[in-house]
Amino acid sequence: MARILVLDDEPAMLENCRRILASMGHEFTGVTEPEAALAILDRDRPDLLLTDLRMPAMDGLELLGRARAIDPERPVVMLTAFATVESAVAAVKAGAFDYLAKPFSVDQLKVVVERALAQRKLAIENRNLRAQLQGAYGFENIVGNSAGLRQVLEAVRKAARSEASILVMGESGTGKELVARAIHANSRRASGPFVPVDCASLPEALLESELFGHEKGAFTGATSAKQGLIELANRGTLFLDEIGELPRNLQVKFLRVLQERQLRRVGGSRQIDLDIRIVSATNRDLRT
Repeated sequence: MARILVLDDEPAMLENCRRILASMGHEFTGVTEPEAALAILDRDRPDLLLTDLRMPAMDGLELLGRARAIDPERPVVMLTAFATVESAVAAVKAGAFDYLAKPFSVDQLKVVVERALAQRKLAIENRNLRAQLQGAYGFENIVGNSAGLRQVLEAVRKAARSEASILVMGESGTGKELVARAIHANSRRASGPFVPVDCASLPEALLESELFGHEKGAFTGATSAKQGLIELANRGTLFLDEIGELPRNLQVKFLRVLQERQLRRVGGSRQIDLDIRIVSATNRDLRT
């Protein structure tokens, strides 16, 4: 059961929505005044708002903006008897989930409500997942009180807010992957994948295919196309552990990934665009 708020200056429309939403098992609240709706949004935090687009006291787009300021994840569905392409585009651009023209059928309302509530559920699940990730890989879980560690954590906090490529240096066992995961979990990419690659453990003969992927027929046994680990990290973070072990021929190919955020699969001719954050780690002196 969801809590749904409906704002419309026509009592008959409120009653119609009440009957339909009650038949779906949802809790209904109906109001005719925009200020009353805003108070309920702020106080009771309903799961979904259905609002008229044209009202005497306040324009529906203004109400939409104020509702999203209270809770940007709560879906808003606009209702109007004056449906035009322009008003629909304006509503969606302003952040409306969907748009229903009056008069609408029972099925039309039910479908839109179900879709909006599904989006609301997904948004809450993603928010909870990000909170769990930040709890598991929060800076407070990197234990230590030394001045050096405090400097490292401050650098990590700044790095998490940026999109820069990161190199983490330190001896084995000092928590380089934990730092990489903390950067990811506290960045805007936290809801995307974190893909770790141990450059030292993958056989050199397979490393290129594992990293870049391959097309069907690229080599004996390549019976189908396959995404590589770099591509799987799209919209997230690619963590290259012990990058100092990456063979030199692959370093050259990896340069395009670093500079252009593009790759070409083994046996392929097409450049694939990437949206990835790259974090690397090493226990070696790379300058040497």
